[in-house]
Amino acid sequence: MYAILDIETTGGNYDEEGITEIAIYRYDGEQVTDQFSSLVNPQIIIQPFVVKLTGINENMLKNAPKFYEVAKRIVQITEDCVLVAHNAAFDYRILQTEFRRLGFPFDRKTLCTVNLSQVLLPEQPSFSLGKLVRNLGIPFADQHRAHGDAKVTLKLFELLLEKDTQKQIVKENIQHLNPNKAPAQYLKIIDKLPSEMGVYYIHNKANEIVYIGKSNNIKKRVLSHLTGKQKKALAIQKEVTQVTYSLTGGELVTLLKEQNEIKINAPVYNRAMKFRIFPMGVRIDSSGSYPKLIVEQIQKDQDYLSVYKNKKAAKAAVFRWMDHFGICMQKTSLMSAERACFNYTLKKCDGACVGEESSKAYAHKIAALIASFSYPHSDFLILEKGRKNGESAFVYISETQFRGYGYFELNHQIKTKKQIESRLIAIQDNPDTQKLIHSFLTRKKYIKLIPLPNENLKTS
Repeated sequence: MYAILDIETTGGNYDEEGITEIAIYRYDGEQVTDQFSSLVNPQIIIQPFVVKLTGINENMLKNAPKFYEVAKRIVQITEDCVLVAHNAAFDYRILQTEFRRLGFPFDRKTLCTVNLSQVLLPEQPSFSLGKLVRNLGIPFADQHRAHGDAKVTLKLFELLLEKDTQKQIVKENIQHLNPNKAPAQYLKIIDKLPSEMGVYYIHNKANEIVYIGKSNNIKKRVLSHLTGKQKKALAIQKEVTQVTYSLTGGELVTLLKEQNEIKINAPVYNRAMKFRIFPMGVRIDSSGSYPKLIVEQIQKDQDYLSVYKNKKAAKAAVFRWMDHFGICMQKTSLMSAERACFNYTLKKCDGACVGEESSKAYAHKIAALIASFSYPHSDFLILEKGRKNGESAFVYISETQFRGYGYFELNHQIKTKKQIESRLIAIQDNPDTQKLIHSFLTRKKYIKLIPLPNENLKTS
């Protein structure tokens, strides 16, 4: 659990400042569960430059509660939370100073979105809150007011959590958030999970992720792990102490996120997907006079037309191409004999196998087959639903290469490639991602495709 915090102060000498406004959003990693915002009477003079910066003056604070009157609410809303702020050291020091004046200890873990941004968004030219969020296309109202700054820090933190594909934020704070989870307490684990689409992470007592999965109903899917009798389910039941999750919104983002994070984190119970989801491939061997389709296990140094979960599925695809494109069976690895193929006897093959069809004519068929696997545009966005109302998810293809995914609010559209790339959670392009994207496009499960012909992009 996190408490997203922003504080405005009077200014003045170090450790003599007072709070003039405070805003806190209690956030569980997916949604705000509580919030608090209030002006505070600091009972000391506000520095003139602060009045000019924030617009908060002494007349506004005459009837505001004093800090001791809101202290209990601050303790309650931040209990069992990691404090998150932009320049967290400052906000945390101010809070501790105020509580120290009351003779009350205030101790919380902290995360600084400046530090996190420098790690997860290293390409940004500035890490000041205003410039950073505007470069990211995050709307920012009421700057230098606690409620406005806290709200936009929350939006930034949501993006940083999504960018943190190695789950370092979660891993480093999981013990603080849930110190006493016992494997038998399945109901407590299940109760905290949503019945929505997303990726989930099963942790052991050492805070290691032992399994990553996806589902359109996270609660139902995790319940099947905790009540199943299969070998993997029983192994997971022995280790599970906590389940965290990340809502994703759309199907394609969910698939891409899951395969990427399994490869990065290599959970012990995701053995089958640690390296490849689709271990079999079909490639084109152009070394002979006629191009030949080769079905084989994926090799690192080869490019593949498409990839498949097993050899049976790969062979089935080749047979479909024979019917649709007139591919000759002898010009594939499915037939080794140098004789007329079976389809030639049925008059379904134009005779490449016996030299009746020229190599040039046959190459045109292979070209048509290759073209069927091309993206509809070289640069485009695939839009699908976001994690919440008013948000869309996008998958970004640039120069026919998959770059990653991201989110944006519908009322504040992404308008340039620079904005797309700044919001992007980068994922490596590989045969698995290509297969997932092509399959998704074939099924037309997306909301919209947005071609990107130039820098003046429109999403409406």
